[in-house]
Amino acid sequence: MFLAQKARIKLSCTDFKQLNEICSQILEVAKRTGVKHSGVIPLPTKKMVIACKKGSGLQRSAYERWHMRVHKRLIDIEADERTMHRIMRVEIPETVKVEIELKEQ
Repeated sequence: MFLAQKARIKLSCTDFKQLNEICSQILEVAKRTGVKHSGVIPLPTKKMVIACKKGSGLQRSAYERWHMRVHKRLIDIEADERTMHRIMRVEIPETVKVEIELKEQ
């Protein structure tokens, strides 16, 4: 009996445009090879806020704030060897973090 594997691809990046572009490239590979996939699932965005004082001699309310948001996406694909090789060939920038987990169905 043949058990198919499922690949769960988790992507995260601070630039959502870049992240969406990579997701669309991965989905295009899945469509071209004809495997089943469940589309791009947006996960909750992690928001980090850092506040610090501008200077020691200034007013009490003189604070600066920096914001950083980490956007996350999830893609499930039926993993056959040909599809996974093509996904591995997709050029991914250094700012995008990718995790691929293989599971038995």
